[in-house]
Amino acid sequence: MKFIVSSSALLKQLSSINGVVTNNPVVPILENFLFEINNSTLTITASDLETSMITELPVEAKENGRIAAPARILLETLKNLPDQPVTFTIDEETYTIEISSANGRYKLSGENATDFPRVPSVQGGNAIEIPSNVLARAINKTIFAVSTDELRPAMTGIFVQLHAESVTFVATDGHRLLRYRRSDIGTGQEASIIVPRKAFTLLKSTLPSEATVVRMEFNQSNAFFSFDNIRMICRLIDERYPDYENVIPVQNPNKLVIERSDLQSSVKRISIYSNKTTHQIRLKLSGSELQVSAEDLDFSNEANERLSCQYEGEDMEIGFNAKFLMEMLNNIDSNEITFELSTPNRAGLLMPIVNEEAEDVLMLVMPVMLNNYV
Repeated sequence: MKFIVSSSALLKQLSSINGVVTNNPVVPILENFLFEINNSTLTITASDLETSMITELPVEAKENGRIAAPARILLETLKNLPDQPVTFTIDEETYTIEISSANGRYKLSGENATDFPRVPSVQGGNAIEIPSNVLARAINKTIFAVSTDELRPAMTGIFVQLHAESVTFVATDGHRLLRYRRSDIGTGQEASIIVPRKAFTLLKSTLPSEATVVRMEFNQSNAFFSFDNIRMICRLIDERYPDYENVIPVQNPNKLVIERSDLQSSVKRISIYSNKTTHQIRLKLSGSELQVSAEDLDFSNEANERLSCQYEGEDMEIGFNAKFLMEMLNNIDSNEITFELSTPNRAGLLMPIVNEEAEDVLMLVMPVMLNNYV
C-alpha cells in the first residue's frame, strides 16, 4: 500500500485528533493512529476506548488498505519536516511504514489494523444542530466547574438538557454550580445526557474559530459530534445527574451590584493574605459599602479593602473560597455583576447584569463557614 500526501496537511489533521491518544493506554494499540485508505481518501482514527476522533483528507493512492501507525513518532517527524509532499509505503505483511520526503527516508514499525477497536455508531438517536461558537461558549462557561471526584461520576461531566425551545448546560463540583442556557436553540423534544469532561475539552480545542454548524446525535450510550471533516464519538456517563434546580435558592432578598473588574482585582489582592488551605475571604456588606478581607492566623497575615457598590438588604458578613470566586469572575463578560444572597450559610448567586442575546448565565457558589475571631 502506498500513498502521497502533503506533510503540513497531514500534520494539521493529526494534531486536531491527537489529544485523544494517551501515553499508557489500557490497550497498547491505542498509542497508534488508525490509517484507512478508501478511494483516495485517508481516514485517520484516534481512540482511548471512551472517546474516538476521526478525520479525513484526500491523498494520492492507487489502492485501498489499513495500518496502525505510532502516533508520537509520526507527529514528531511531521512537525520537523518542511511543507512538502511525502510518500508513505506500507508493507502489509511486516507492518513496516516507510516515509520518503525530498531529502530523507524514515522507517517506523506499525501494527495490525484489525487489532484497533471498532468505533461505535450512533443510529436511531436524537439529533440537534448547534453553531460552533455557541457550543464553544457553553463549554467555556461551564467546564471549569466540573468535578474531578471519580466517586461521584455523574459530576465528572457536563449535563446537557435539551428542551423543546432551549438547551441548558450544567456543571457542578458540589462547591459551585454553573448553568448556561440558550433560548435560541431547541430540539422540539425533551432529553438529557452527561458528556464526559475529556470529550468536551477535546471538542473545545478542535472547534473552528469561524462559524460552523456542529451536528450532535446521541442515544442511550454514546454521543456523536460532526463538523467540517471531523467526527467525535464519546461514551456518555450513565449516571443520574443531581437535581440541580433544587439547589438554586429562590428567595434572595440581599442584592449587591458592583463593577466586575473592581471586585475581581480586590479578591485577587486580598486572597494573597488568605489561608493557603481554605483560601477563605470574607465579604462584609453594609449600606453602599463592601468590605473584602482575609486573614491567615498561622502567619499573622491580614488584609482588607473597601469598595463602593449598590446594595439592597440587611447588613451581613459571608465567607467564600477566593479561588472559586475568582474563577467565576473570570468567566463573566459583563462589566457589572449582581450578587444575590440570602443568609451567610446559604449559596450565593452570581450573574452578569448584561447577557448576550438569547443567553442566560447563572453561577452559584457555596459559602464557607467564618471563624468569628476578629
